[in-house]
Amino acid sequence: MKAVVCESWRPWAEMELREVPPPRPGPGQVRLRVEAVGVSFAAQLVVQGKYQRRPPLPFSPGTEVVGTVLEGPIPAGTRVFAALDWGGLAEEAVCDAIHCMPIPEGVADPLAGVAMAISYPTAAAALMWRGRVRPGDWVLVHGAAGGVGLAGVEVAKALGCRVVARAALAKHALLHARGAEVVLDSALPFREAVRAATGGVQCVLDVLGGGSFDESLRCLGDGGTLVTLGYVEGGIPAVPANILLLKNIAVAGLNWGTYIGWSPGDGRQGHAPRVRALWGQLAGWWAEGHLRPMVHAHYGLAQFREAMEEVASRRSAGRVVITPSG
Repeated sequence: MKAVVCESWRPWAEMELREVPPPRPGPGQVRLRVEAVGVSFAAQLVVQGKYQRRPPLPFSPGTEVVGTVLEGPIPAGTRVFAALDWGGLAEEAVCDAIHCMPIPEGVADPLAGVAMAISYPTAAAALMWRGRVRPGDWVLVHGAAGGVGLAGVEVAKALGCRVVARAALAKHALLHARGAEVVLDSALPFREAVRAATGGVQCVLDVLGGGSFDESLRCLGDGGTLVTLGYVEGGIPAVPANILLLKNIAVAGLNWGTYIGWSPGDGRQGHAPRVRALWGQLAGWWAEGHLRPMVHAHYGLAQFREAMEEVASRRSAGRVVITPSG
């Protein structure tokens, strides 16, 4: 089969497309025919050895897929979205059966299910488990047209919250269509606009870090929580503890990888009931039309470099995916 292979820690563009043996599932695993695999900023860090977890070399990157079960404890022919340890950028992959969920019948774009494996549960866990939002709360979402950001907007709306979304001007119509009450230009300062519109938000989903982090703290209302999810702006911020005290606010982190076995100690089995319950809730909202995951662009396996360029350019709204059969 064909797969994109990382032989040593290197930039994304230096990986190679090769013929490799098909993977063999272990106990409790399924073998999938990969239909789509998501491409993300984090994947660039993984192949350079800069992510918090290093797969054993050589490996194929790719952790979120839509595929059809070929063999294993799930009936063959079942179409699923799945969270992998690695190996998704290939025509076939293996995955723990506990990390596969059937794709609901009748959804508009089944391949958009790549976002259901990691992006949507990251946003949902941040809002529900860390932010503890309630209906009517205001939520500020940075990077609101990206994978996790767009998921955050939609999940917040499904939970009955009101949303302030920040994104480039070209993406504002999409965010209004997804229900955001206030949409702000990400190129402009935002603190005063957010405070004027909301009086203070209950939760911030921050995928940016950098300078946005400090301003976001000042957008929180009494008892609010900033959930840190990533550092796309490049800087890892320090928390001024005095502002937490003075404003009665909190900062929390959410690492979805912890719940699917990517952290030291590999707690995937213990977390599986909670993980699968959240996936089930999200799949139900997807089937009911409350969530509308979207694919911005499709690329073939040989176009893996172009796919990452599209992600890095920040032109995308929703997910960029690779279809190995394309």
